[in-house]
Amino acid sequence: MALPSEPLWSETPLIRSGKLSKSLDASVYLKLETFQPTQSFKYRGISLFVQRAREAHGPNIHLVIASSGNAGLATAYIAKVLQLKCSVYLPEGATPSTIEVLREMDAEVVVGGRVYVEALQAVKAAAEQDPNMVMVPSYDHEIIWEGHSSLVREISTQLPTKPDAIFCSVGGGGLIGGIITGCKQVGWDDVPIIALETIGSNCFFHSIALNGSGYNSSITKILPPNVEAVYDAENDVTLAHFNKFTSKASGSLGASEPSVKVLKMALERAGGVRCASVPDEMSMQALTSFADDHKVLIELAGSTTLTPACNKSLFDKLVPNKTTEKRTVVFVLCGGFKISLDEALEFRKMAEEDVAKGGSWGVLLDDGTTLSVEKHA
Repeated sequence: MALPSEPLWSETPLIRSGKLSKSLDASVYLKLETFQPTQSFKYRGISLFVQRAREAHGPNIHLVIASSGNAGLATAYIAKVLQLKCSVYLPEGATPSTIEVLREMDAEVVVGGRVYVEALQAVKAAAEQDPNMVMVPSYDHEIIWEGHSSLVREISTQLPTKPDAIFCSVGGGGLIGGIITGCKQVGWDDVPIIALETIGSNCFFHSIALNGSGYNSSITKILPPNVEAVYDAENDVTLAHFNKFTSKASGSLGASEPSVKVLKMALERAGGVRCASVPDEMSMQALTSFADDHKVLIELAGSTTLTPACNKSLFDKLVPNKTTEKRTVVFVLCGGFKISLDEALEFRKMAEEDVAKGGSWGVLLDDGTTLSVEKHA
């Protein structure tokens, strides 16, 4: 078949949220990546990577990827569109629904280890035995970031003014790598990017803290249990490597460590990258509030991005109002197919039970402090 000459991803809506704009006293815009063909921003970068691989190696390539879900689905979908063979290696514990949707795309599904890293090792071993195999990266590749950067170019034409900040969630760093790249392309290198993660799945937060002027960059580095500091001599940065995850969002945000190149890009970026880590229950509450108010269901990875939008004290801390003009901000909702109505209702119950206990949530900030955010219904 002839290769498509145009990108295969969809331009997604950028909508102004009246409710969030009123509650935050700001102009709040939402970039809805859940409207990609596979419900996730990952389709942008992965479809571009696969298109380029087919151009370079021909139609007989065999795509292979290690994934916990969303990247695998994007690969399987584009393989079906371009009529390519595809294998997706999943770690143990992948849900039956994930396996089912991949097989619906005619992908071969292989359980390749207990965790993502072991699935990736299995992919590498398979690729060494088959010259037609092309490894598709989930997040750590320049072409992936190039594809993801298209969402910023879209925002620049959809938004009436330069934003005061762009919010996103972070796992391995593919999305934020694309946002950094896109901001450079449209002249927004000075726009702050605010990266959100859940506590217990926040390798990017801890990696930023370990470097430069980060609060944990001293010789004596203090990290949570099951997290170790790994020095990358080639790039002269230290990574926080997670050996175990405790967050329920780890299915999407649970990278053992971030892309070293994306980390370096973030550390060197003119506009900077601010990081915050929130408890799971804040993400759960944001997920159900967003579904109630905007009639869209998103993964915990996406709702983690929205936690400052649902908690004004956190929003004001991350984006101080320095002028009399209203702040203009964009929340990039990364999407994701790993959510169901039953799961959303369970998350609502868990968040409500946590709120009923009273007290406040502790949000970890990148200056080493913890912001106390009052729990609310």
